[in-house]
Amino acid sequence: MTHIKKLILCSLLSLPAFAADKSGAFLNPNEAGPAYQIQGEYAGKRAGVQVIALGDGKFRAVIHKGGLPGAGWDKGKKIELNGAATTTGADFPKANGWAAQITGGTLRLTVPGADARKLEAIERKSPTLGSRPPKGAIVLFDGTDAKQFKPGKITKEGLLEQGANSVRRFQSHRLHIEFRLPFQPKARGQGRGNSGCYLQGRYEVQMLDSFGLTGKNNECGGLYTIKAPDVNMCLPPLSWQTYDIDFTAAKFKDGKKTEDARITVFHNGVKIHDNVKLPNRTRASPNAEAPGPGFLHLQNHGNPVRYRNIWVLEK
Repeated sequence: MTHIKKLILCSLLSLPAFAADKSGAFLNPNEAGPAYQIQGEYAGKRAGVQVIALGDGKFRAVIHKGGLPGAGWDKGKKIELNGAATTTGADFPKANGWAAQITGGTLRLTVPGADARKLEAIERKSPTLGSRPPKGAIVLFDGTDAKQFKPGKITKEGLLEQGANSVRRFQSHRLHIEFRLPFQPKARGQGRGNSGCYLQGRYEVQMLDSFGLTGKNNECGGLYTIKAPDVNMCLPPLSWQTYDIDFTAAKFKDGKKTEDARITVFHNGVKIHDNVKLPNRTRASPNAEAPGPGFLHLQNHGNPVRYRNIWVLEK
């Protein structure tokens, strides 16, 4: 459990307002308020719960039988409970025999026909965080400057802002990128931590705060408008996450496409797409399908998404 999760949770109503940017987004865990401390992942015996902050003291608990996604979940039907903040954490009243209470960093889960279970708050981290570029790789961003992107803007913390195109263009390649989605508890759908990672400026792997959601093709890890991820591996907002992508460019002859592009994607170390065909460019991509290389496009959808440790190994 992190230091933040060990803090004693005080009443949401008795605490001062915490500063967000104009879009209602929090960029710093230390300034995100008590709702941020409650939301997150809880794990215990034969169960995992993802708690989503919805703003104004409201929460949703998504119960996964067996464990968390990518860590024991049996991929069966999820159970969802709506709840609200209390003076000590959060309460999710009983529905169909299920109920939950959070106090500090512990979630007590009531299970129909079985003993209650105690789940502890955990902070999962991608096993590929901080991956070093292999020999021959092209480093696009290491926090030093944003010269490899045009436009490209770097924050005072040394992070790359959304709305950036790589100067270099690529054909088939491997990509490693680390990204952090903002905490926007009152936002919904495509307005909640939205960006996108476009290979060649043509094929989008969606970036979105989809923590605890279904995992659709327009949610985090989705091949936008083409295919949903095999599992929703989106971590809570303000967590650093990774995409490790193996991309094979489409083939052309005499200006006509002869083979579709293909893509394999690991999200936070878990394979969510396995050599999937990309029959066409994804919607809203800046480049049309065509012979020749294309740039990496990190979409600006109006939400403050941040990136670090970006490198490419050409194939």
